[in-house]
Amino acid sequence: MGHPKINTESTLLNNVAIIMDGNGRWAKANKLKITQGHERGVRVVKEIVQECVIQKITSLTIYAFSSENWSRPESEINGIKKLIVKAISDQVPELIEKRVLLNFFGDIESFGANIIKRISDAQNNTYTKDPSLQLNVALGYGGRSDIVNTTKFLAQEFKQGNISLDNINEDLFGKVSEVPNDKIDLVIRTGGDKRLSNFLLFQAAYAEIMFIDKLWPDFTKEDFIACLESFKKVERRFGKRI
Repeated sequence: MGHPKINTESTLLNNVAIIMDGNGRWAKANKLKITQGHERGVRVVKEIVQECVIQKITSLTIYAFSSENWSRPESEINGIKKLIVKAISDQVPELIEKRVLLNFFGDIESFGANIIKRISDAQNNTYTKDPSLQLNVALGYGGRSDIVNTTKFLAQEFKQGNISLDNINEDLFGKVSEVPNDKIDLVIRTGGDKRLSNFLLFQAAYAEIMFIDKLWPDFTKEDFIACLESFKKVERRFGKRI
């Protein structure tokens, strides 16, 4: 239900992904409700989106809700659903003004008809052929499921005679995947943990990964800029001898 993928081969740092970890721990540390931690996290997202536009980043992909997050308490899940609706209502006008194309991916259907409709409207309303930024939001997403589902689709296409074995390669796999951008350059994870947690397992194969100890609600645009500057100093060899 998303938009077409856009060409992102023009600059060194095109596609940034963020695992926004630590909202719950931040709320507990500040003696607040878990939902208040998520609310604070949404404000940080807004700030980082604005900075991405300034820095001319092509796409920002954020891990808003993983397939594993469904195991959290029902009260927290309901709070997140309400927050999704509120964030869309509050932020879409500014996204339109700044030409930020909004794209959701993952198991959207599990969030219910109301959120599905709001997501569809938000994507249609923010669509532009010349976006300043493509903002990709992962909801109910899991990297392993994405790989399995993509494999099933390709197998079905092969069975129906639409493609041959020679047609199946990494480029085709990336295009068929539900993830809007198939090559992630930089993954940032806040919260202190050092793992990908089932996020963009195929797309982040050669991404630089930066683990930040700060909890997501404490992450600032200055922290983000520091990550971008660190990326610029990395020599990316992709397995080649330079």
